[in-house]
Amino acid sequence: MVADLNEKNTLLKSEKDEMNRLIQDQEQQIREIPESTQQESTEHLQAHLNEERFRYQNLLTEHLKLEERYADLRSEREAALDLSKLGHNRFDSDYSSSQSESIHSSVLTGSEVSSLEREDAVQTASDVSLLMKLQRRVTELEKENMDLQSEMDTKEEQLQLERTKELEDCQRVLGAERDYEALKRQELDSDNKKLKKDLQDLRQSLSKGKGSKVASPGGQAYNVVLEQLNSTNEELEVRKEEVLILRSQLVNQEAFKHKETGSEGDSGDSSRSPTLDLRELNEDGELWMAYESLKETNRILASQLQTQGQSHEKEVEGLRAELQRIKAELGQQQQMMSDSLELPHDARIQASLQHEISRLTQQNMEILEQTGKQDKMIRKLKKHLKIYMKKFGDPEGVHIEQSSPENVVGESGRQVSIVRKERDFQGMLEYRKEDENKLFKILITELKPRGVAVNLIPGLPAYILFMCLRHADYANDDQRVSSLLNSSINAIKSVLKKRGEFETISFWLANTCRFLHCLKQYSGEEGYTKHNTPRQNEHCLSNFDLSEYCQVLSDLGIQIYQQLIRVIENIIHPMIAPAMLEQETIQGVMGVKPTGMRKRTSSFPEDRGHSLESILKQLDVFYYTLLQHGNDTELVRRVIKQQFYLICCVTLNNLLLRKDMCSWSKGLQIRYNVCQLEEWLLDKDLHGSGARESLEPLIQAAQLLQIKKKSQDDADAICTMCTALTTQQIVKILSLYTPVNEFEERVSISFIKSVQNLLKDRKESSQLLMDAKIIFSVTFPFNPSSVALETIQLPSSLNLSFLTRV
Repeated sequence: MVADLNEKNTLLKSEKDEMNRLIQDQEQQIREIPESTQQESTEHLQAHLNEERFRYQNLLTEHLKLEERYADLRSEREAALDLSKLGHNRFDSDYSSSQSESIHSSVLTGSEVSSLEREDAVQTASDVSLLMKLQRRVTELEKENMDLQSEMDTKEEQLQLERTKELEDCQRVLGAERDYEALKRQELDSDNKKLKKDLQDLRQSLSKGKGSKVASPGGQAYNVVLEQLNSTNEELEVRKEEVLILRSQLVNQEAFKHKETGSEGDSGDSSRSPTLDLRELNEDGELWMAYESLKETNRILASQLQTQGQSHEKEVEGLRAELQRIKAELGQQQQMMSDSLELPHDARIQASLQHEISRLTQQNMEILEQTGKQDKMIRKLKKHLKIYMKKFGDPEGVHIEQSSPENVVGESGRQVSIVRKERDFQGMLEYRKEDENKLFKILITELKPRGVAVNLIPGLPAYILFMCLRHADYANDDQRVSSLLNSSINAIKSVLKKRGEFETISFWLANTCRFLHCLKQYSGEEGYTKHNTPRQNEHCLSNFDLSEYCQVLSDLGIQIYQQLIRVIENIIHPMIAPAMLEQETIQGVMGVKPTGMRKRTSSFPEDRGHSLESILKQLDVFYYTLLQHGNDTELVRRVIKQQFYLICCVTLNNLLLRKDMCSWSKGLQIRYNVCQLEEWLLDKDLHGSGARESLEPLIQAAQLLQIKKKSQDDADAICTMCTALTTQQIVKILSLYTPVNEFEERVSISFIKSVQNLLKDRKESSQLLMDAKIIFSVTFPFNPSSVALETIQLPSSLNLSFLTRV
């Protein structure tokens, strides 16, 4: 037994050693698996995931189309029901005849019924086509109406500015007129006092006359003279009033350039002869005074005009200095670019970085200098403020400074500090149920990205909606939560359907993504809350799980993204072929036409003005608009990649269909244009977006036009180089290749066949042209926000006074 047990023990030990050895061999084999195999499996899984995501987004697009079709059919059905009701009301008297016709139709044969059904189907199809045409016409009219409305708003603003300027000029002239009238009133008062004094002296001289009966008081002659003096005095007063009226009318006519003025006297005064009034005015010397007053008024206006001219000259000088500075910077940048083109790639990057660092350093120095000046001004103003507080402060009470706690002197003479206690907001917004439609109307329907939204912080509408949602979650109101989410989603869809321009789509794509990120960030899940601050974690939703709405918002974001890509394609598609192929970007190279080719006009006659520079400017507009609206960086990179893919597709497809474009010089031009696009990517720091890789087929096509095409080695080099082109595309380009002069030769048929033989084992698509309608799948990676909800202020321009911060 002991021997058997020892034998079994030895056998078990040997089996154990064998198993350990097998385990070690397997571990060694696992370690020795090449990383390329693991990478291939990872790439395979990633490709499978991308394929599934692409299929899902295509299904989502089809679902959206079906929803739109369903909405159109429902509207058509409602219109048909309205027409049938109208016809029933209109032809109610023909009930008996229609009833007889229905009875007659009920006994029709099967062939007759089928023919009627076909006629109804044809009529329905024609009605649907007519309705679609009317809908397109209504859309065009709505767009024209919006354009006219914007032009009207601009003209109204200009008219308002002109009216304001005219009103200011009138007020200035009226002020000068009032000053002139006050001066003349003083002169008339002094003349009146002088006349009264002369009259008093005359009375005294008459009363003191001795030995004369005529001058005796109470005599007939004395009374006659006295009456004449009194009548003369009264006539003088009347003449003074007339002079004042005439003078005011004359000044008004000269100031307002013969405009009508209101009547300033009674009907008797206004009915006097102008010739007689002017003669009387000349007799009294008042016309000269009015002329002097007008000269003074003109002198004042001339001085004001001179002051404005001086200020305008200063502004022009400042603008000229700024222009000179910009020209100098532009010259430096052009010099740097010309120098960098001669350097290798690494040295070029280093030079551009050095230039950018020096520019930022200079800009920072200027900002520091401005900050220092502002700090000095702030300290100076604080000193003046303290002096004025001590000078004008109330010595019997305590002066309270509401903006900031300041030390003040109380009644007892000691310093007292009063500090305003700040209210602790929870980052929520409360609104009444009846104000919900008003909220969506102001915040979504009527909000324009080019107007009020330009001055808002990026994603403010999304933050406001989420703060309202937080209050509904805080109140545990599930109906309000559901209504808020569904109504906001429907409102966004409605806005994008009515206003489908690029700015609106980009704006709501950014806000939809921000709303989605807020739902994730404040959901309370550990994977999202680890990026939050402790204060942000206090703001997490407490009563409802909105993870299903995250998927709904993600689908909405995908729909908006696809709509954005289609709008961009409509804008940039007509510019690509003229700019990339037909525009002569390298002077002197394209002067020679391919041998045997007639001079061909542009395939886009209305787009001859498009150049590569216009494409780069349009790319700048797209890029900066997306960033201004607050779109995620990864999303912006995806949009740029899609644009570059479109450029590659359109350019390569035109190259494959046009024989006059397949030449050595065209290959050089295409390569130069691609280099300009690559420089644009480098300038925007977008080299890691995949946009450059999407241009690879076009780059290889340009290289294929420039490479030698004679020997077998050349064929091998072509097969090794053109990995992004299909066999049909390579053969097509070689077949269409046309020499530009007699020193070049056409590609021989034997060379093309040798290339075909080398490429016959490739597993690839048999499609010749690239599909420009493909839209890459998009995802929205989680991007938490550092904005604290309790610090968000509601701008007064949004008119959201019915919202209450909580």
